[in-house]
Amino acid sequence: MWYILASHFSVSGSPPMSTLKYLRAYSEQTQQQVAQLIAQNKLGEVLLKRYARPHDIRTDKALYSYVQDLKTEFLRNAEPINKVEYDSKIHVINHALGLHTAISRVQGGKLKAKHEIRVATMFKEVPLEFLRMIAVHEIAHVKEKQHDKAFYKLCTYMEPNYHQYEFDLRLYLTQLDTEGQKLWV
Repeated sequence: MWYILASHFSVSGSPPMSTLKYLRAYSEQTQQQVAQLIAQNKLGEVLLKRYARPHDIRTDKALYSYVQDLKTEFLRNAEPINKVEYDSKIHVINHALGLHTAISRVQGGKLKAKHEIRVATMFKEVPLEFLRMIAVHEIAHVKEKQHDKAFYKLCTYMEPNYHQYEFDLRLYLTQLDTEGQKLWV
């Protein structure tokens, strides 16, 4: 997996590591490399080189179709997903980028579960790889509820570059925090 961003550098003048809240789980070396890119104002440039343009899945209907296609390709026998939509409140309220909910309802004498996926609105204006990563993550929750080994194995089955896209998305979130400007619009 590719998490290394630069080879050798000094970290003088870089932002404090506490500003790298999305990268806390990564090694100190990786965090230092990101801090160096931030200090040099090159983090956005690195991301734009890797991901040139945003996707065109902008409506809830298009998102629903995209997620259904992924589910059909990889989890054909899993329970159906009844609703998929962009949600502008997710990031603020839940401190998340996407949500999978299973709503149980009694219909007749049976208990029926309806699965819903909500994706943060910020994913309307990112590269397709980032949208795919969050969609795969939420689809995996239909089958695996916990973030455990089986869950991440399913994510990488559906998207072999899942971990790289997640890391790059964390870089983008860091870019948004430090620079305050979107890279793709």
